[in-house]
Amino acid sequence: MSWIYLLFAGLLEIVWAVAMKQSAGFTRFWPTAIMGVSMIGSFGLLALAMRTLPLGTAYVIWTGIGAVGAFLVGIMLLGETVNAARIIAAVLIVTGLVTMKLA
Repeated sequence: MSWIYLLFAGLLEIVWAVAMKQSAGFTRFWPTAIMGVSMIGSFGLLALAMRTLPLGTAYVIWTGIGAVGAFLVGIMLLGETVNAARIIAAVLIVTGLVTMKLA
């Protein structure tokens, strides 16, 4: 169950990162509200996952899901640039996540 909590915590991290971008520096109410709620949910689920998962593993997986997810949302929905260096960086993050899970 902890891995499911961690997965959803990571997905909520993507939501709050995108909402933070859309909040325009906290000047838009709804994106700011979505960011706050998803941030609380993400931290709460991360805390539940950490009841049984090691700190280092849980934190690395959580931040990795958020980082790669935000990277993909930025490219697919926000028109951010794609280049070889950014793709290599994302692949390295995913490789690290898989290695951490297997360790």
